[in-house]
Amino acid sequence: MSRIGKHPVKMAEGVSATITADEIIIKGKLGELKTHIPHGVVVTVENNEVIVRPQLNDQMHRALWGTVRANVYNMVKGVSEGFTRKLELIGVGYKAQVQGQTLKLSLGYSHDIDYVLPAGVKAVCAAPTSIELSSIDKQLVGQVASEIRSYRSPEPYKGKGVKYVEETVLRKVGKKK
Repeated sequence: MSRIGKHPVKMAEGVSATITADEIIIKGKLGELKTHIPHGVVVTVENNEVIVRPQLNDQMHRALWGTVRANVYNMVKGVSEGFTRKLELIGVGYKAQVQGQTLKLSLGYSHDIDYVLPAGVKAVCAAPTSIELSSIDKQLVGQVASEIRSYRSPEPYKGKGVKYVEETVLRKVGKKK
């Protein structure tokens, strides 16, 4: 049985949920998110809580049960608080700057990388070597952070590259003379 699916999702102050035949729409102070409800899962709203239940008690429906509940929880948290992801650039000459909806990255290549941010994601560069991404959609902000990190992921010998702030890079010893 799903352990996470058993718990109802409590909606924060000012958050409302609308359920149609095959999707759920969550509205809050930061915006609106909607997702598809797969067949085999029943979603209801009772007493300012979203309750997710499986239609059948087989393995597939129980897996969907927990997944849908986790997605609804992330949507409720996103429209009430939002999500942020922080990146750090380590290396000589590595820097980032925001120009409108474009993130300009200098990562040691012969050219700068212009990354166009998708709609709904905001980037702030407090310092030239730090990037803070924020959005109401957890999946989208994580995907954007992963794509930016993939341009120059941290290498183990000098630690140079783009890394998450909470990430630790395991360093290797170089050649011995």
